[in-house]
Amino acid sequence: MVKIKAFINKYVPTPSAVIMCVFLFSLIIWGICRISTMFADFWNVYIGSVIRGTLAYATGWIPFSLAEFVLLSMPVTMVCLIVHAWRSETNTTQQMVRYLFGIFSIPAVIFSILMLGFSAGYCTQTLDERLSLEKQPVSSYELYDTAKWLLENVNAEASSLSYSQNGASVMPYTLSELDDKINDAYKTVCREHTFIQKLNTSVKPVVMSEIWTYTHISGVYTFFTGEANINTNFPEYTLPFTVAHEMAHQRGISREEEANFIAFLVCTSSDDPYIRYSGYLSVYEYVASALYRSDSKLYFKLISNDMTQLVKGELICFDEFFEKYRTSTASDVVSTVQDAYLQGQGQSEGSRSYNLVTDLAVAYYKANIAKD
Repeated sequence: MVKIKAFINKYVPTPSAVIMCVFLFSLIIWGICRISTMFADFWNVYIGSVIRGTLAYATGWIPFSLAEFVLLSMPVTMVCLIVHAWRSETNTTQQMVRYLFGIFSIPAVIFSILMLGFSAGYCTQTLDERLSLEKQPVSSYELYDTAKWLLENVNAEASSLSYSQNGASVMPYTLSELDDKINDAYKTVCREHTFIQKLNTSVKPVVMSEIWTYTHISGVYTFFTGEANINTNFPEYTLPFTVAHEMAHQRGISREEEANFIAFLVCTSSDDPYIRYSGYLSVYEYVASALYRSDSKLYFKLISNDMTQLVKGELICFDEFFEKYRTSTASDVVSTVQDAYLQGQGQSEGSRSYNLVTDLAVAYYKANIAKD
């Protein structure tokens, strides 16, 4: 013990020692969350919420995405650190080790924030249990019935919207106004579902949205800054659902399919027709895709008999927009990294976990719509 203390005093700067202690503590908390759902629920609601909320409010006043700035400046930062190390007085082993501990403190802080503020959400009680939904393997006919119900709502909302000449719907307000509307819808949902953290936050448009589209990412929650970042290059009808999805992550809903379903509940609880349209259409696309893979005849029957020309035009417009981004090395790399991250957090499906919202949508339809 005396030797360890002497080593720390000699080789580890005091701030780095504190950070390493926090990092070790976060590993312990993460480990307990992985084995105890009850503890994960407690931590996510009462402790993680403080971390997420503090970060969201601390960065919310910044008019641009701090996370994007940090990532874009990272190459320059790395060069500066290397140059600084070269020019600094690190001639002795002691000086070099102390310098390296200082460098390693940066990722230690980032991973500590992840584990203390966000990772517990992957270990909590599942959303179907919280909502008393019976999630089971679904049949083609259940997919068809759910998709038909969603499409009926899409058609109903579409009739009151405006569309451009190329067939794309037009969002009738700014991104800032969308923030306010989604926050209002969250207030409604949070009153009914108390496990969702109450926050009033905004999203950050990504400056590099055009380039970012090649990664196929429409939005991302950056846990180390608490920001919900949005790709504004995507068609407008996707924006309300994406905003609600990333805000769900801010509020402690970590699993991707669950963030998708909370986004659906939030959008369809809104008093705004365009936001409801976005919610119904976004989840319809997931369910319809699953229906096509399960029974293509039922899929084509659905779109032939039940989809209005307005909605067909919207989806054709999206397909044309996405064509130039469809195949890219960037999307392959991001998908691989995302798979590794999600699987490391216990989501065995990796990036395919987004599609699991289909099971939740069918369970919701059977429990709340079909029985009526």
